[in-house]
Order: sequence, then C-alpha cells, then structure tokens
Amino acid sequence: MLNTPTRNHNVNTLAPPPPPTRTIGPGTSSLPRETHFPFSDDDSGADEEDPRASAVEHMPDATRSNRRGPVLSFRHGDAHPPKIQLHPYSGTLAISGTSLVLGQGHTLRIYDLSLGGDSPVHVIELKDVGVKEGKICAVEFCPGGDGDRVWVGTKEGHIFIVDVRSGDICTRRLGVHLYPITQIFRYGESMLTLDESGKTLIFSPSEESAGGLVNTLPRVTRTTEKQDFARLLGGKLWTAARGESSSHGGHKIPIIRVFDPFNPASTGRSLIPTEHVGAVTSGTILPSHPGHVYLGHEEGFISIWSLEESDHPRCIEVVKVSLSDVLCLEGVNDRLWAGGRNGMIAAYDVQCKPWVVRNCWTAHPGLPVVRLVVDYLGVQKGRLCVVSVGRDEAVRFWDGLLGLDWIDKELLKAENEYSTFRDVTALIISWNCDSARPDVLTSSPDPPTQTFLSDALNSVDSPDIIAFGFQEVIDLESRKMTAKNVLLGSKKKEDMGLSEKVTGAYRRWYDRLVSVVRASMPPDVKYSVVHTESLVGLFSCIFIKASERERLSDVAVTTVKRGMGGRYGNKGGIVARFVIGDSSVCIINSHLAAGQNAVRRRNADAASILEEKTVFPIAEHPLAYVGGGDGTMVLDHEIVFFHGDMNYRIEARRDAIIAAVRAGDYASLIPHDQLVRELKYNRAFRLRGFSEGPLTFAPTYKYDPRSNEYDTSESTARLRGAIVCFGGQRSQDGCGRCIIGGTRRMYRIIDLFLLLLGLR
Repeated sequence: MLNTPTRNHNVNTLAPPPPPTRTIGPGTSSLPRETHFPFSDDDSGADEEDPRASAVEHMPDATRSNRRGPVLSFRHGDAHPPKIQLHPYSGTLAISGTSLVLGQGHTLRIYDLSLGGDSPVHVIELKDVGVKEGKICAVEFCPGGDGDRVWVGTKEGHIFIVDVRSGDICTRRLGVHLYPITQIFRYGESMLTLDESGKTLIFSPSEESAGGLVNTLPRVTRTTEKQDFARLLGGKLWTAARGESSSHGGHKIPIIRVFDPFNPASTGRSLIPTEHVGAVTSGTILPSHPGHVYLGHEEGFISIWSLEESDHPRCIEVVKVSLSDVLCLEGVNDRLWAGGRNGMIAAYDVQCKPWVVRNCWTAHPGLPVVRLVVDYLGVQKGRLCVVSVGRDEAVRFWDGLLGLDWIDKELLKAENEYSTFRDVTALIISWNCDSARPDVLTSSPDPPTQTFLSDALNSVDSPDIIAFGFQEVIDLESRKMTAKNVLLGSKKKEDMGLSEKVTGAYRRWYDRLVSVVRASMPPDVKYSVVHTESLVGLFSCIFIKASERERLSDVAVTTVKRGMGGRYGNKGGIVARFVIGDSSVCIINSHLAAGQNAVRRRNADAASILEEKTVFPIAEHPLAYVGGGDGTMVLDHEIVFFHGDMNYRIEARRDAIIAAVRAGDYASLIPHDQLVRELKYNRAFRLRGFSEGPLTFAPTYKYDPRSNEYDTSESTARLRGAIVCFGGQRSQDGCGRCIIGGTRRMYRIIDLFLLLLGLR
C-alpha cells in the first residue's frame, strides 16, 4: 500500500516516433534484403552490445543524484538571479564575496551582487587610462585586505591594481611582461603572473618592498610556452599543451609538466597518466583531500594524482565519468564539480568507491559549461559561491554548500508533522506468456489454469491499482510478427484505450484483461484503463479503481528500446507513470538481455532505462517529484516498480539446482542468483537502491509442455550451466522479478502482491 496525499487529475499522452522508412533508388530491387532479427531469448547478442550503454555501467552512479540546480541568491527573497553576460573564451572573471569582476576586450566591469540588478557599479575602459587598443586577459583578487583589490593583466604585458569599491586604478606597472599575460594566480601572500612565452613572475612580500606587492622585485622562472592548460595546484604549477603527447598502445597520451615556482633550484618534471585519456582541460584540488590533484580530460576522463607518496606527483587512478569531454573541474567543499559539453554540472562524491553523483543539473541548457570558478574568500562570510560560464555567455551562480539539500533532509525528518497519509493497494501481475493466446487459458483441461487470472485478481481485496505486465506476447522468433510490430508502431488514442495500430495478439489480451477484471471484481467496484502500451512482445495494461480516477494526474506512458544496441524493441521496457494524490508512481515492465553470461548486458539495459533522459514530458505538478526532478526521468518519481522478465539466472550446475528444488531447499540457491549478487556486491549496479521481497518459490525457466518438469530437450541438455532462475510459480519462460525503489521514504509498502503466472 502506498501512503499518498491528494491532488487533482490531469492526463498527458506521448506521440510515438514515425515508423522507419526505406528509400529505393532507380535500378534497385524493390525487395529489401532479408535481415536476421536475433529476437530469440536464447540469442546471446554479444555482437550487438551497445558500447555506450556498457560504458555507462562503469561510470559514477547518477541514479540517486539531485537534479535541482543549487541556485545561489545574494539577496534575501531575491527570486531572480542577475543576468550577466561574459564571452566564454575571450572573457575572464574573478569573484570575492559579493564583488564580481569581469574583463573582456578593453573593458573591465565591476558588480556588487548584494545590490541586485544586472548593471555593473563601475566600468573601466583601458583607453581612458592611457592604454590604447589594450585587451584584458586575466584578473585575480590579491591577498590581504577585504577582497577589495584586484590585479588585472593585459595582452600588452601591463599589470593594473583596481579598487573594486571605488573603481579607481590604484597602481599600474607597465611592460612587466613582453608577451601577453595569460594567467594570474594567488597563493598564500604571493601573486604569480604567467605569459604566453612561459615566463612566470613570482611577487612575494618582503621587508624591503614598499608601495604594495606589485612594486616588489619579482623572481623569474620559466615554464613551457603556449600552454593550453595551466593551473597552480598545491603550490605547484601544472601545465599541458595539446600538441605535446606520447604514443602508447596506439593511443596518444598527454604529457603533463609540473613546476615548483617557489623553489629556485627545482626543474620541471614531465608526467604521463597510467591509462589512455584525452587532452587536459582542467584541474583542481579538493579541500577535503589536499593530498590529491584531479585533472579533467577530453573523452570524459578524470585522472587522480597523489602528492604524498613520493617526491613527485604520481598518477594513481583514472576514472571515466562521462561519454563526452570534461571541460572544467573544481573542488568544492567535499565534492568534485565537473562541467561538460551537454550543459550539465555534476557534483561527485569521491569518497565512495566507485564514485557517486550526488548532484547533477542543467546549468547552461544544451551548450557546454566552459568555466567553473570557486570563491574561497567568500567562505569567511558564510557563503561558498561557485560561478559557471557557458557557451551561451551566461554567468550563473551556485551554492557550493548545497544548502537546499540540507533543508530537504531536515524537512523529511519532520514530514509526519506536515503531511497526511492514506493507504493505496497495488497489485502487479507479471508474466512471460511465450506468445500464448488468451483462449489457451479457457481451453486448458487444468482447472487452476482456467481460473488463475481471476485467482490472482482475487488474491488482494479490491486493489486500487492493477498493473499487468506481459512479455513475449508475440513470438519473438517469428520474423514476420516482429517486423510487423516494429513497422506499425503504437500510436496512442486520446482516451488512453488500446493503441490503434497493434497486432491481434495485443488486442486479444487487452480484451481478455478488461473482461476478467470486470468479472473478478465486486459489481459495485468499477475500474478503468489508464495505461496501455506495447513494444515488440511487451504489453502493459494498468487499471485504476473508479474512486481513485479523479485523484490521478500527470498520466503518461512511453517505451525504451534496448534490443540490438538500442535500435529495436525486442528488449527494453514500457515505462508508465502517474501521480496519485501528491505521490508520483512509475511502473516499468521490462524484458532484459538473455543469455547465461549476459549479466553486464542486463545491467546495462536496466541502467539505460533508469537513466534515459526526458522519458516523459515535463510534469504539471513538480512537488510530487523528488530529487529536484521535473518528472522527465524515471527516478524523479517517488515510488518506482521495476518488474518483468529480467533474465537473471542462477550460477550453479543444472543437476545441483534441480536436486535443491526437489528437496525444497530454495534458500541454498538464493546466494547464487545473479540479481541477488548484483544487488549485494556490485556497487555500480543501478538497481542497487531497489529492494526485492523474499523469494519463497521454486526457481523456474523453461518447462516441458504441459508439465512441471524442467525443459529436457536436447538443446537445453547441451548447456553446461544452469538455465533456471527465480521467477515465480510455474513461470513458463520466466526470470520474472519485481523490485521496488523510491528516492525518499515518503511512503511505506504495506501490501504488494506480485504474481508471476505460468502454464503447464
């Protein structure tokens, strides 16, 4: 039973994509070549494994991440952040407290974020201070004071010191560098400036210096010229150039050079990552892990370097975090923030092994996040601001302390004080029917087979929600049948009835389910269909009690294809959702990859279904969704049921399993079940946050026709490993399971009845 507050009702539908087409050119045959569809459940399909999906399984788990952007406001009650623009490549910025300094071209703009608004408080033009055709290349706040002085470096090699409060230039030092200044770094009480030629000037305070740090005699050191990446990390200057790389195993690995600018006797050291990675794009140190340097790379890699175990940095690990480039990287409190090409920012918890994505949100929709800057000086004022700049030229401000997440956790602790609950009963019936027709039930000589649908419905007293999930409604080994389903698609009716273009198999089962629900339920209890969908063998039909129908809203259903690398729907899932009261519910009917040794492919199928972007349209009731989600993804929903033919098997010999089954010793088989193992031991398994009820029935897979004997055919006998799995009572072709997940405990499961049906 699900405890849910109430809410009004609304219906959404999704239009399917158009069917595939084929263009026939002049002189070509009008008949396409015969294509083999490996739809059979026994096909391993190893050659059709989707490499992108397999890579996702080994990346940090994002299924429990909060998708709400931690927007930071500098004024209490200010709901609209300032609209500030900066060119992502030619512009530069620095922030200290509420003072934001932007340099672009010959203009320096100074903002006081505490005042609100989109206009700067001071604008300085280089031509007004005697520098014609000057260009600002770098800015950084200097040490000491109250964050009121900023260094400005120019293309002409000049350095200016500007008072951000008054907008006046306090000090100028012309021609310090002969080449354009590319970077200004602050380290302790010192300032470092770096130019294109690799010349580095270190300005450190001394007793003889007068007139400020910029007027001291700087010490000169040399690095490599024309660096594409340069960052002062842990007192060492890390640099990399895109043109410098080493060949290893047919791949180019970037060469990273590390210099100690504060040790005159030190020479630079060249480093190479231990594995293949792309070019270096960014680098940072986590305040909570000062002994490690994290470098971001193209191709989605982050390399980790230890500063503690030897006299020079050593690469200790390479982590794949994304399918696209890591463009910027910052250590924020105890989280590693990374910006990518898709406009997303992800905050990783690196203490977990493997890493876990705690927050992931859209910062710059559809455009790369080019830069991240952290205001460490602002911590003294109780604020940790992170600034991002995207290719949309927008400057956005984020709360590095993730204060809204803390507020959510505190509210959740007291939810009983402000929420009311009621019980809702859900009955989920999952069955791999192996293309059986409904009339097989009525024509069977076995009485339990004739009545088992009505028996299942009567096992729960008038459930509020009835969800049927069938697999292999059509014969997946029939090319004609599967091609018909692939080409016809499933255009939806506005009244959420049966799809207009389906084969007779789905329509027959739909009619049968409607009639059996009507006949099995009490005469005064009415049900209506809120979801039906089919996907090359999968069929879902969800009923809701009439008394609950008006409380439904945000009703939607869609499909996720996983067969043949995501091109076909012989494997995949039907994903249905609705909001009942104030609780969002998602029910997934799945058919995952087959094969005794295809655990990774099954895991990848599950991960792809859970992490598919924009599965649903944006919801109309955002408060019903959790984790900062808007209802477009599966795990935005408060309650998720994942059921179906998941195809996980038992890792043991066939004769040993059959002996245990005949002895009734099911408990000895559970530790060998693949799904149980993945849930318990695989930290990267995307279903790990889900829970499964006790397995109290015999494991099942295939049976001899009209019997309770495991399949004794020659093809099955040739298999060395076991082909049985936990599925349900006499499940004909099963591996069916149901696991339950939720992004927060705002509900409690009181009674969930799962029946996996089978024929003898």
